[in-house]
Amino acid sequence: MGSFVFFALLFLACGPGALSFKLFRQEWSMLILTHHWPQTFCSEEHCETDIGYWTLHGLWTNKGFTCNSSWHFNASLIEDLMPQMRKWWPDLLHPSPSPATAFWKHEWMKHGTCAAQLESMDTEHKYFSKALELYNKLNLDGTLRDHNIVPSETYYSLDDIEGAILSFYKVKPKIQCIHPATGEQMQVLGQIEICFDPEFTLVDCHKAAEDPRSGPNDNLTSHPYGDTGFKVCDRSTKVYYPPVNKGSIKHHMRGFL
Repeated sequence: MGSFVFFALLFLACGPGALSFKLFRQEWSMLILTHHWPQTFCSEEHCETDIGYWTLHGLWTNKGFTCNSSWHFNASLIEDLMPQMRKWWPDLLHPSPSPATAFWKHEWMKHGTCAAQLESMDTEHKYFSKALELYNKLNLDGTLRDHNIVPSETYYSLDDIEGAILSFYKVKPKIQCIHPATGEQMQVLGQIEICFDPEFTLVDCHKAAEDPRSGPNDNLTSHPYGDTGFKVCDRSTKVYYPPVNKGSIKHHMRGFL
């Protein structure tokens, strides 16, 4: 009886989201700001887009996911962020004049409820605001262009792309591609992760055994929220960075000599 009274009082004092988080939170040590290239994503997921800049996939923690299943997403709490969300963090699978919130709900439930161990991200609004702030501050798209890494019919080495990021941010990213199938001789640039410590200082991304994102990354896909084929790029294989709407990526991969 005493235990029931204790938890009832704690529930009333903290609220359901805070209580569940305090009891079940999972410690993490790194934040992963993940960008994806819309042309590559849509080539895999059979969607269409004319977006020609890197969009935000999410802000993830390196440990834990769905840390608080009772802390439900509420779109009304981020209504003021919607213009930025639609532009920089779009749902590529379900484009719509009005905001489609399934993607953002997924990112909040799976990743935001874990990031919320930090006071600076301990509400839904803080989490999405911080992700947008970091995305815009990094300006990955502009950084790559400034280093002459642009969508092109020619090909890059992984060292070209990694070197541009390393020279500017002074940290190593994690760069992911769609790997070539049998008969194909190049990989397609798809996703780039840039990492921060809990104080939001840039740090090297590393492929840790305990990091569930060492393999294929979580993506919003039509089979709901499953994995696409993004895996860490092979350093010995040429990289195709597809321009906007320049035909089938698979055609380019087969035709590469």
